[in-house]
Amino acid sequence: MAFPTSYFFFLMTLISGSIISISSTSWFGAWIGLELNLMSFIPLIAFKMNPLFSEAALKYFLIQALGSVLFISSSFLLKSFYSFSLLSIFLALLLKLGGAPFHFWFPQVMEGLKWPQIFLLSTIQKLAPLTLISYLMNNEILIKITIFSAILSALIGSLGGLNLTLLRKIIAFSSINHLSWMLMAISISDSSWLFYFFIYSLIVLSITSVFHKLQTFSLSMLIQSDQNSTLHATIISLNFLSLSGLPPMTGFIPKWIVIQVMLNLNMFIPLFFLLVSALITLYFYLRIIITMILMFNPILNFNMKYKSLTDSPSSLFFKSSFNFFGLLLPVYFTFI
Repeated sequence: MAFPTSYFFFLMTLISGSIISISSTSWFGAWIGLELNLMSFIPLIAFKMNPLFSEAALKYFLIQALGSVLFISSSFLLKSFYSFSLLSIFLALLLKLGGAPFHFWFPQVMEGLKWPQIFLLSTIQKLAPLTLISYLMNNEILIKITIFSAILSALIGSLGGLNLTLLRKIIAFSSINHLSWMLMAISISDSSWLFYFFIYSLIVLSITSVFHKLQTFSLSMLIQSDQNSTLHATIISLNFLSLSGLPPMTGFIPKWIVIQVMLNLNMFIPLFFLLVSALITLYFYLRIIITMILMFNPILNFNMKYKSLTDSPSSLFFKSSFNFFGLLLPVYFTFI
């Protein structure tokens, strides 16, 4: 699907807004960057006259506007009510991120988006708020609240994805679950969350690009679109395994780093909740993968209408090749 020229213009201003927020030396400058980011993303959502896109854009605008009002009003009160203002700024950023307990809007907005916009909402739109939250991690109270929010996001992101067949909602709850790992990494280290965010962005890019090419939005559409290609189903399955963080896929590497840091800091209880949530997300990914594998059995395959591939296997493998870098981990341990 070809995008209009204005799409790329708003994409550049969206990235510029994130850069302004990250590099700003004041909360007011960070707010300006967040607003530029917001007003650039709205046209990207509603670039077509469609009721679903318009509804998603309206929901996103209202939630982000509420977070922006709370953010700027709290920044004005920093000198008078320092601790309360910092807490309000943190909650406003958490609302913009879609982290628990302010996650309610995230799956609903994702439901009305196309796959390119889902990639932007899951990755680039989180960069500026996560960076601003990392600036607040010199306050002990906010660190404890961040850990609590991370645990809650892990549980909600994993349990919310159970028994779902809509791929966009599954990716939404998966994003909430991965946000918990990034929040935990922010609370304990300034560098590990950036690495986690980078790896997660590349994995989401690979899986959303495949779904965009296939134009699949549900489990049934995914199965019916590719019954005649074992290679294609294998690539999609490995994408899901990498997204779940199953070793030795690439998605396991940033989780491994966070786990190691948490063990060194004796954070066993938060780590327990994160690992349990990771197992639950692995379960509903495996449910999708096993269903796809079973459909290749000629006895179980009742649908005789085959849909041709919309992309060549080599191109799909190139888009997903990053997920296989984790397979080189044994080579690393051989030479150290």
